[in-house]
Amino acid sequence: MSEHTDRRHFKRIAFNARTELGQGEFIWPVKLIDLSLKGLLIEKPEPWLGDREQDFFVEIHLSDDVEIRMDVQLTHEDYGQLGFVCKHISLESIERLRRLIELNLGDPQELERELGALIEI
Repeated sequence: MSEHTDRRHFKRIAFNARTELGQGEFIWPVKLIDLSLKGLLIEKPEPWLGDREQDFFVEIHLSDDVEIRMDVQLTHEDYGQLGFVCKHISLESIERLRRLIELNLGDPQELERELGALIEI
């Protein structure tokens, strides 16, 4: 287990949705591995031309007209995967993400604990 896994405070859910990662003029279709209230993990796209020093944005398409969009920062790159932490998310997107995680956790109390931890950060 990596040190990043050991430090996780938020449960990650495996989720398959059309996802795009962008930075400047680049947009990469990527495979979403999992996500949480605080970030996400994707497979590294090829070719990978991202600048670790600059922020990215990610769009997770839940349907044709519903998406979760967040500004993210690359935190780690391991084993062909990229991990990102959320830097900014709109109220509309956070509500969609909250509902998605609530449905996948199946435990409203666990979600409330995670929301409380998110507020403390």
